[in-house]
This record gives sequence, C-alpha cells and structure tokens, in this order.
Amino acid sequence: MQVPAPFQYEKATSVEHALALLARYGPESRVVAGGHSLLPMMKLRLAQPEALIDINDLTELASISVDGDTLSIGAMVRHTDLLHSAVAGEHFPILRDAERMIADPVVRNRGTVGGSLCQADPSEDLSAAFAALRADLVVQSPHGRRTIGAREFFVGPYETALADGELLVEIRVPIRSHASAYQKVERRAGDWAVAAAGAVLNLVGDTVTEAGIGLAAVGAAGFVAPEAEDFLRGEAATEERLAEAGRIAAEHCNPSADQRGPVDYKRHLAGELTTRALRRAAARARGQEA
Repeated sequence: MQVPAPFQYEKATSVEHALALLARYGPESRVVAGGHSLLPMMKLRLAQPEALIDINDLTELASISVDGDTLSIGAMVRHTDLLHSAVAGEHFPILRDAERMIADPVVRNRGTVGGSLCQADPSEDLSAAFAALRADLVVQSPHGRRTIGAREFFVGPYETALADGELLVEIRVPIRSHASAYQKVERRAGDWAVAAAGAVLNLVGDTVTEAGIGLAAVGAAGFVAPEAEDFLRGEAATEERLAEAGRIAAEHCNPSADQRGPVDYKRHLAGELTTRALRRAAARARGQEA
C-alpha cells in the first residue's frame, strides 16, 4: 500500500490566509488544489511536505476575464473551465487544443491551471502552451506581487522560480493578432505526452513578424525552441520554412529515453509535431481553419 508520510493539513480561506500559512509552516509546506500530481508523488514518498495548505476555497482566483488587451486567468481556474471558455478559445486556440488532450474529464474537472504550471512536470502541456504565448505569471507574497515571464518561470524539471512563501495567483496573456495551435502524441488517450508542440504565429501578409514555439516532454529548456523561432521571424511562412523550423526545434531539444520511447523517436516527433503545429497555426492565420 502506498501511504504518504505524516503531514499537517490547513484549509486557507483567502489569499492572505494562504500566504500566512505558507509563512507559518515554511519552505517544507506545499499548496494543494486538485492534487492530481502532488498526491501521487506523496504516496510514493517522492514528495514529503510537512504541511499541506488547501486553497480550494480561494474562489477569487477562479475567474477568466479580459483586462484591456490581456487575457487574465486565475490560478484556481479548473482545466475544464479553460477548455470551455469562449473568450480564451477565441483568442488562443492553442489553449483549447492543449486542454482537450489533458488527462480525462475527472482530472480536468478538479485539476487547476496554476497547479499544473507550479508542478513544472517536463511533460506538462500548459507549460509549453503558455511559454509559446509568452505569458506572464503573477505571484504574490506578504510583501506584494511580482511578475515572472513564463519562459523564466520554469527553472528545470519540477523546479520553478517561485520563492519560499510565494503563491501563483494569475496568468496574464497579451492579446495580439496571432494564430496558434497545439499538437501532441500520447501512448493512449489522456496520457502524458510522448512529445508535444505548440505554435504561435503572427503573420503580416505571409511574413512571420513574431513566432512562439513550445515543446513538452522532449527536454527543451524553458519549454521553448528559440532557435526555431529566430529562423522563422522576418521570413515567409512557406511549407519549406515551417518544416525547417521543425527540424531546428528537434535538433536543439534534449529528450531522454524512457518507457514512452527512445531518444531518436522523441526527437523525430519533436520536429514533426512542431511542423504540424506551425502549419495549423499558419492555416488559422490565413482563415483556412477554425
């Protein structure tokens, strides 16, 4: 039987209360919302927090709204709410694409956007999607708020730039005239990715003025492929250049062999999925696909 090590349990009633509890219990405390990633790790004793702080009552962090030219997503927004959000889907199809492939309805009904990002699992779909979108993550501590770019938030596998006592409260995505898409290969429906890629393209005519490429499960630093982005910027979005960008993304990622496949297979998938995501984003930008 898999049983977690003993821990204290506290239920926060507000953001300020949660921050006070984090300060009280110190760096060995953990925040829990959906718990689909943390609790299995606790059962295997890969994680042994001394205290769990339940933030499920923090409804002030559970909204999706447009604030000027920015989409605001609360850290406590459930996956299913982001999936079915009309405003998020209208501006950022990549989020809808990714959420459709995250786990299953049970997990999507309880799991939260903020929890997924803070877990920083190397195979996490939303980490790649928000990195491609160049989102900003707003974190709060007793001393105030600060903003961390998504590309700087992910320090390494299961490591983030969150300092002790900080809580992720909001994800902010700038609304621009771009199109986006997400592609994923998994062993079975709802599984972690064997490889996945997200693409964001801003086209003026047929010229790429800005590009974002996110990669999951293939060892891409910060979940992004900056070399492939640089290759695309300022040139026409031809089929040949999209395919070459996929090749560049594959060349610069660093997958590991595991039960989901060998290194060469994952690298091939990284390139192919990047090309497919770019191709679909370009088609959406041209009005050829919803």
